[in-house]
Amino acid sequence: MSNNIAIGKLFGLEISAKPNALFWALVLWVVLSAIAFYVVRLPFLDSLFGGLVGVILHYVSEVAHHLGHAGAARSTGYPMRGMRFWGLIASSLYPKDEPPLPAQIHIRRALGGPTISFVVTVIALLILLAVRNGGGLTFWLALWFFLDNLLVFFLGAFLPLSFTDGGTLVKYWGSRSS
Repeated sequence: MSNNIAIGKLFGLEISAKPNALFWALVLWVVLSAIAFYVVRLPFLDSLFGGLVGVILHYVSEVAHHLGHAGAARSTGYPMRGMRFWGLIASSLYPKDEPPLPAQIHIRRALGGPTISFVVTVIALLILLAVRNGGGLTFWLALWFFLDNLLVFFLGAFLPLSFTDGGTLVKYWGSRSS
């Protein structure tokens, strides 16, 4: 029996989560709310609301990142079947019976997420620039949206870890001609 929680479908992708995803979403909410209250000095209810919106923006960014992977995967002829949230991030899911694929396909699929995250980062920067003089909750949410996309979903995706796009790129880069 699987301990994954089925959430539903989005653009034909099966969306699921490991039970720890809810715990980490709550941790992120508490952390963002505490920063808003203690560091930014927003009123308590504004801090709670801002923390919740910050969590939602994080997961919207995660979904956008994986839709980038899904689009790239579909264009190769070897599409994703879904995404699974775990911790504060998610993993792309591919068919279990997928044949061995050439390195170029793995690389192309891996680059789809950071490509979309770069676009979202630019949009977030434009939003941040538009609200920079306003201050308050709107400014701090725009700053969070920008930094989360830049540092986690774009630049962070290139870290050469086993569970990142960077790990996939390192694994397959040397065998591109295969």
